[in-house]
Amino acid sequence: MLANPCGLHFRPCYSHTSEFSNFGTSKFSLSSYCPRFHGSAKSKLSSLSLLRSKKNGKGLVTRALSESAVPDSVAARDVALGSLRPYSVKIPVGDRHILVETGHIGRQASSAVTVTDGETIVYTTVCLADTPSEPSDFFPLSVNYQERFSAAGRTSGGFFKREGRARDHEVLICRLIDRPIRPTMLKGFYHETQILSWVLSYDGLHTPDCLAITAAGIAVALSEVPNSKAVAGVRIGLVGDKFIVNPTTKEMEDSELDLVLAGTDSAILMIEGYCNFLPEEMLLQAVEIGQNAVTAICKEVDSLVRERGKPKMLDAIKLPPPQLYEHVEEIAGNELEKVLQIRNKIPRRKALSSLEEKVITILTEEGYVSLDATSGGLEPIPDLVEDEDEDDEVVVDGEVDEGDVHIKPTIRKPIPTLFSEVDVKLVFKEVTSKFLRRRIVEGGRRSDGRTPVEIRPINSKCGLLPRAHGSTLFTRGETQSLAVVTLGDRQMAQRVDNLVDVDELKRFYLQYSFPPSCVGEAGRIGAPSRREIGHGMLAERALEPSLPSEDDFPYTIRVESTITESNGSSSMASVCGGSLALQDAGVPIKCPIAGIAMGLVLDTKEFGGDGTPLILSDITGSEDASGDMDFKLAGNEMGITAFQMDIKVGGITIPIMREALLQAKEGRKHILAEMLNSSPPPSKRLSPYAPLIHVMKVQPEKINLIIGTGGKKVKSIIEETGVEAIDTRDDGIVKITAKDLTSLEKSKAIISNLTMVPTIGDIYRNCEIKTIAAYGVFVEIAPGREGLCHISELSSDWLAKAEDAFKVGDKIDVKLIEVNEKGQLRLSRRALLPDADQDSSSKENTGNPSRNKTATQKGTDKGTPKKAGKENMEQTNVQKGGAAPIGNSLEDAAKLQKKFIRKGVTATKERPMSKEQTKSTSS
Repeated sequence: MLANPCGLHFRPCYSHTSEFSNFGTSKFSLSSYCPRFHGSAKSKLSSLSLLRSKKNGKGLVTRALSESAVPDSVAARDVALGSLRPYSVKIPVGDRHILVETGHIGRQASSAVTVTDGETIVYTTVCLADTPSEPSDFFPLSVNYQERFSAAGRTSGGFFKREGRARDHEVLICRLIDRPIRPTMLKGFYHETQILSWVLSYDGLHTPDCLAITAAGIAVALSEVPNSKAVAGVRIGLVGDKFIVNPTTKEMEDSELDLVLAGTDSAILMIEGYCNFLPEEMLLQAVEIGQNAVTAICKEVDSLVRERGKPKMLDAIKLPPPQLYEHVEEIAGNELEKVLQIRNKIPRRKALSSLEEKVITILTEEGYVSLDATSGGLEPIPDLVEDEDEDDEVVVDGEVDEGDVHIKPTIRKPIPTLFSEVDVKLVFKEVTSKFLRRRIVEGGRRSDGRTPVEIRPINSKCGLLPRAHGSTLFTRGETQSLAVVTLGDRQMAQRVDNLVDVDELKRFYLQYSFPPSCVGEAGRIGAPSRREIGHGMLAERALEPSLPSEDDFPYTIRVESTITESNGSSSMASVCGGSLALQDAGVPIKCPIAGIAMGLVLDTKEFGGDGTPLILSDITGSEDASGDMDFKLAGNEMGITAFQMDIKVGGITIPIMREALLQAKEGRKHILAEMLNSSPPPSKRLSPYAPLIHVMKVQPEKINLIIGTGGKKVKSIIEETGVEAIDTRDDGIVKITAKDLTSLEKSKAIISNLTMVPTIGDIYRNCEIKTIAAYGVFVEIAPGREGLCHISELSSDWLAKAEDAFKVGDKIDVKLIEVNEKGQLRLSRRALLPDADQDSSSKENTGNPSRNKTATQKGTDKGTPKKAGKENMEQTNVQKGGAAPIGNSLEDAAKLQKKFIRKGVTATKERPMSKEQTKSTSS
C-alpha cells in the first residue's frame, strides 16, 4: 500500500455502494461504507483527500479534489465493490472439486475465504496491522488454527466445554500452514500479519488440515500482503499400489503413506508425513503426484486473484540501503573468514557476536568512512577565516597588509555516514550467511572441517539411568539427546480428543523438550513450544512403525527426549536415542531406526561453483540457518518411516529431492552402523523395575463378574492381591498389571475362578462362609467366587436361623445344585450329608431300575455308611479351593466320603446346640 504525506497507514474499507448518498438537491451525507484514509501520498483509492492546511489571515483553508483524480477514484471504487461481492469458484482436486468462496463473510478483514470439501468447511481470514513494527530478521507472521467441536455436532470431553488453549493436534496444523507461506513473503515488509483458521463443519470423511493450508494460501493471495506466489496443500495416500490425492479418512485406514505437501505452481515448499518403510523411489512418485495437484490448484487461484485480489502494499517494503552490504563486507570481511573456521559452536558464536558489536559501533556511532578517503586521497581546500567587518578586501596574490583577511589552506575531513542499528544487524546476518556459503562451495569444507557428505562423530551409551526402564545418551557432534523409556499399563496411555480421532488412546508417544541450557543460554521454561511439539511428533512418527503390536507387547510406551546439547538436527538425534532406549527397555522392536538432516546450497554459481546445487549431510545449526533447505529423514537401510522438509527459497524440484534422498540413505546406513557400537549396548530385556502385565481372555459376558457393582469387586481384588491395576475390555480381554509375580498369580487365580463356568453337580470342599443372611449363607467356593446356600439346604434338620448353627469363617462342603440366568450359584450342604444321600438315592432309585440295582447291592452291607454310585461319581467334579477335580475311581470316592463324614461329625460336636435343637434331636 502507498503512504500519505502524514506517514499514516490506514487500509481502505471498501463499500458496496457509493461513498456519498444523495438525499436531496443540496444535501449530502457520508455513507456507512465511507473509506478510511490510506496514509499515502500516491494513493488513488480514496474519493476524498485531506490536504495540508495553509496559514493565512483567515485561518485554515482546504481545497477540493481536482477533477483529474475523479476517474482514478471511480476505478478504485469499482475494484473495491468487486472485491466485496460474493464470489465462488470450484477447483478440481484429485477425483473431486473443492469450493472456494469469498465476499460472503468476514468482509472487514483484509481477505476472508471459506473452502469446502464434501461437507467439511474451513473459514480463514488474513488481517494486518495498520502500522509497521520494528524491522527484524523474520517476517512478523502468526498463525492460529482451531477445530470447533460443534463442527462435528458435539462438545469437548473435558471439564471445560469452551475451546481454549490449542491442542497438540491444532499446533501441528498451525505449523503446516506457517511453514510453506513464510518463504513466499517478501523481505522488508514489517506489518504484523495474522492468519486465523476455523473448522466450521466436519463430515468425518474429508480431513480439514490440508484444506486449511489451501485456504490460508488463497486468503494471503487475495489480501494486501505482498507475497511472491500463491500456495496450496494436498495430502497423498497409498492404498495398495495406487496413490490417492486428498484421500478420505476411511481410505487412510488402509494407507501405507501419509504425505502432506505444500508448494507453488512451480516448486515444492514443504513436505511432512510418515510411512511404513517406503522406498525412496515410491516417496518421489508420491511427491511428484502431489506437486502436480498443487500446480493445478495454484493456477486456478492465480485466476481468482486476478479477478478478486486487492492491490499489494509494495510501497510499505523497507530494505536496508544497498551500499550498507558493501560497507559491512569491507569492515568485517577478513575477520569473518577467520571466525567461520572456528570448529566449536560456542567459541564461534561468541566471536561472531563480538565482531557484530564492532561493526554496529562503527556504522551507527562513529560513522562509516571509506578506506580510500583515509588513505591519502583527501582534497585540500581553503578555509576562509573572515573578520567581522564585511568590507574587508580579500588578497590572493600573497601581499599581506595589516587588517587583511588571512587565507589558510586546510585538508577537508571526510563526512562519516551513519546507519540504523537494525539495518546493520540485518545486513551483518546476511553477509555472514553469504561468507559461510562461499566457504562451503569454494573450499569444499564446512565450519567444522567436514566434507559435504561426511557425518559427525557418533557416540552412544545405554543403561545410563539405573532406575529407569530404559535410557540412552546419544551424541552426534555437538548435538546430544538423553532418551528415557517408561513402560506402563493402559492407564498411562495418552488420550486424544479432537475432531478426527474421538477419544483415541495412544499406547506410544514421544515427548521432546528443548531447554535453553542446551545452547548455553538462559531462557524461558514452561509449557512446550510449537517447535517442541512439532519435533516430538516427527520423532514419534519415525519410531512408531518399528514397534511390536499390542498383542505381542501389551505395554503403553512413553519416550522422553531431553536435548542436553544442540547444534543442529536435535529431532533426528531423538530418533536415534529413542530407538536405542527402546531396546534398552526390552521392547522387541522390528529394527533400529536412525534419522539424519540434510541441507542445501541452491545457487552455487554465485559463490564460485558450477551452478549445481550442493547437498549437505548432517547439517549443523549455522548451516540450517544460512542454507536453503532443512530436510529430515528417518528410517532404516530399506525404507523411510518419517520425513519433514522446509524450504527457505522459492522451492526445490524433483531432481534435487531425488539426490537428497539417495545421499540421506547412505548417511542413515552409516549412523545405524555406529549405533550398533553403543558402549554399553542396550540390555534388550525387561527392567526389573518395569511392571509385569499378564493378558488373559475370558468370556465377554463374564466381565461384569470381575467388575462387580460399581466396581467394588475389581477394587477388592486389587486391595487383596496388591496388584497395581486390572483393566477390562468389553471383548473379554483382561490385563493385570503388578509389580511382582506373586501378586500377579494371585489375582490371576481369583479372576480365573470368577469367570470359570461351573457345572451342576460340582462338589467344593472346605469352603469358607463369608456372609450370613436371614435366608442362608454365602459360601466362597473359589477365591472371589461366592454362591448362596439357602437355609433349607444347610442341614437335613430344620433350622430357624442360620447363625444358630454356623458363623462367619466356618468351613463347610457344598454341592452346586443350580445356576440361574444371571450366573448366580445355588449351593447345598444337605445334599452331601449321609441322610440326604440316602433320601436322594432312594428317590432316584424309584425311577431308575439300573440305579435300584446299584443301591440294592450297596444296601447289603448294613454296617457301612452308604456310598455314592459309580456312575454318579464319574459325573461329579469335586474341588477344594479351586483345585483340580478328584479322581473318579470308586475306591477314591469311598475314601473321600469317609473323610467328609468324619469332618461333618466333628464340626457338629464342636458347635454348642440350642435347646430347640436339642429337643428336635431327641425327638
